[in-house]
Amino acid sequence: MTASTATAGHREGEDASATAGALRDRLQQFLAFAGLIAIFVFFAVASPHFFNSSNVTAILFSTVVIGTLALGTTFVIITGGIDLSIGTGMTLCAVIAGLLIVEAGLPVPLGVLGAVLFGGLIGLVNGFNISVLKLPPFIATLAMMLVAQGLALVLSNKRPIYFSNAPAYTKISTGQIFGVNVPNAVVVLAVLAVTAGVLLNRTILGRYTYSIGSNEEATALSGIDVRKWKILIYTLAGLFTGLAGVMLSARLGSAQPAGGVGYELQAIAAVVIGGTSLSGGKGSIVGTVIGALIISTLNNGLQIMSIPPEWQNVILGGVILVAVYADMARKRAA
Repeated sequence: MTASTATAGHREGEDASATAGALRDRLQQFLAFAGLIAIFVFFAVASPHFFNSSNVTAILFSTVVIGTLALGTTFVIITGGIDLSIGTGMTLCAVIAGLLIVEAGLPVPLGVLGAVLFGGLIGLVNGFNISVLKLPPFIATLAMMLVAQGLALVLSNKRPIYFSNAPAYTKISTGQIFGVNVPNAVVVLAVLAVTAGVLLNRTILGRYTYSIGSNEEATALSGIDVRKWKILIYTLAGLFTGLAGVMLSARLGSAQPAGGVGYELQAIAAVVIGGTSLSGGKGSIVGTVIGALIISTLNNGLQIMSIPPEWQNVILGGVILVAVYADMARKRAA
């Protein structure tokens, strides 16, 4: 066998492997979507109050915060990392928006920009701690989670900040820019999802995100500055955290400094349910959006059926276990 023949055979094998991987990813997305439809049909049959336009809008509305957090987290998890700071980081960014708009009297656009950039700063610090200081992502982001939780309480003096004097801010989430019964927040999530999809699938940032998650050592040996790109990826996730803080506080009309805990788990669950592998290298924005819709639909349906909150957590935990097991089974099959 000549060298050229061996090379061609190797390339054909790689192409076949890539095709099989793409088919498995699409199958995972299809199964997640089928699961969403099954959950929706179940609750529609179980409760006459579930399937109506106002409740469907409420589901979409509640998907916005979890979905926005999950979009940024998708990039992090694809690299094989984790970010536990997004929940309390979101709350801290909401407090920053309140301080800038309500306390400092800045225009709403500048306040929103400041909150989003502050989220990017949180992500930058996470990325620096993980890439430069070589801290494990779990420990680095756990520490940031506690720091953000404390700072939100300190900066707000442990009191909510209300946006009653800034109606334009609340309209970011609750307004209806197209004059139809779809809140602005849902439109924002759709735009963010498209933007994240383009970044992940059509830019060098996305290619390096997958490459780092697939084999970080080989990526570094190929001449790519892994540290720089991981910092950028965590910074991007932080920007999404800041946007989630804006959307949540605009929806509530206030920045609640004691909130945020638990959102990180729901966002990570949405990413995993959507087919992103916790070991890195696999994932999609479409799957993440489907996962976020599954989480929101479950929460909404269980509340309508008057299931106690503690049992809601049990059911959600079971769904996460099934999703992680499916991911492990898929890797074994590959």
